Amino acid sequence: MNSISEQIVESFGIMLLGMGLVFVFLTVLILGVKLVAWRFAPLPITPKTPAENGSATQNQGVDPKMVAVITAAIEQYRAKA
Repeated sequence: MNSISEQIVESFGIMLLGMGLVFVFLTVLILGVKLVAWRFAPLPITPKTPAENGSATQNQGVDPKMVAVITAAIEQYRAKA
């Protein structure tokens, strides 16, 4: 039977081995996730200029008729409730 000091040294070695393996595993896992995220990252969306959209003549404001229709619909809904 080993003495207590030999058992403590052996257990310390096993502990360091386990911690080292966990560290290596987590490092490989993190690097793998970063590699996959880098490889399959979505492409950046470039904003189109109005000339590319073909909407250079299109009005960007809200049509006053549409505002009136929405307002009337809201008032009608509130009147029911």
